[in-house]
Amino acid sequence: MSLTPKDIPVGAVRFNTDSSKMEVYIGSTWMEVAVSSPNLDGGARGVFHSGRTSSGNDVNTIDFITISTAGNAVDFGDSTQSNESQNIGVVSSRTRGLNGGGYSSSSLQNEIGFLTISSTGAHSDFGNLQSARRMAQSLSSATRGIFAGGLIDPNGQNTIDFVTIASTGNGVDYGDLIQNRASGTGMASPTRGLIIDGYLHPSVVANTFITIATLGNAQEFGDSFDSSTNRYGNMGISNSIRGIAGGGVTGSPGSITKYIESYQIATRGRGTNFGDLVTTTRSTGGIASPTRGVFAGGRAPADSDSSPSGPVDFIQYVSMQTESDTVDFGDLTQGRYEISSMGNAHGGL
Repeated sequence: MSLTPKDIPVGAVRFNTDSSKMEVYIGSTWMEVAVSSPNLDGGARGVFHSGRTSSGNDVNTIDFITISTAGNAVDFGDSTQSNESQNIGVVSSRTRGLNGGGYSSSSLQNEIGFLTISSTGAHSDFGNLQSARRMAQSLSSATRGIFAGGLIDPNGQNTIDFVTIASTGNGVDYGDLIQNRASGTGMASPTRGLIIDGYLHPSVVANTFITIATLGNAQEFGDSFDSSTNRYGNMGISNSIRGIAGGGVTGSPGSITKYIESYQIATRGRGTNFGDLVTTTRSTGGIASPTRGVFAGGRAPADSDSSPSGPVDFIQYVSMQTESDTVDFGDLTQGRYEISSMGNAHGGL
């Protein structure tokens, strides 16, 4: 028996056998979903920026992959900025990637730098965030980049900055998060940004959303898949319909997890189970195209029987349309964690 329109949940996805297209229900009609990667000077590209190989050992490595083609990452260039270490907020358009904030040489950073995703080479200066911080949650549309919250040791904050990606300049006040938070994750459609999970010990952090093109405070979205405990150090990626977040740390003092949760960005519902990471990690890099999501590197649990301790170089991927576990993609040029990542085909574009 077919469903009537009032029975169809907003955000439902179907395959239209007449048009051979994927469609999503937006509340009044079915809208076609773009499922092909744009042709962007070599295709959909993911760039993995800096990180660390051990506590206090920061690296300025940048490497990249072509998302549609499994294989090992290739050297992109080196970061020339002082914030080449942990938890840099990263936003990107189809042509340009920006990194903001971070922690290096025992000090917080407020620098924003940029690179051209289709080329290789070092960063150039963009401007500064409103305040120096690390572990900010970040997301972007085709034109605007958002840096939300973050850690000003030892406290989280709720400030949201925005920048216009195509220009240069300092971060501008956007509004505030519902709660102070750090080390959560961001994901986006072209219109809406989700800020998921994060650390506000010992409380569970409320998931929130913003309308990217406007200004204002974040609003409550819905609970995570496991709403009994906070998760942080996870990585969120998205296409224009679905956001997924994988890995991270749950509980206190915390254990590294492998589960992946899924969100329908257009709704305000609870996260659902998507699958598991093959390699259990936290603080990975992550990027997506309309059809494929990729997780790279990270830090594995030291006592794991199934994966090595410390930093890993493993790259794994999923189909964004199909709930499943990840599979092998290739390796990074250097194993590391607390990776920041950017791409030219994510859900906000």
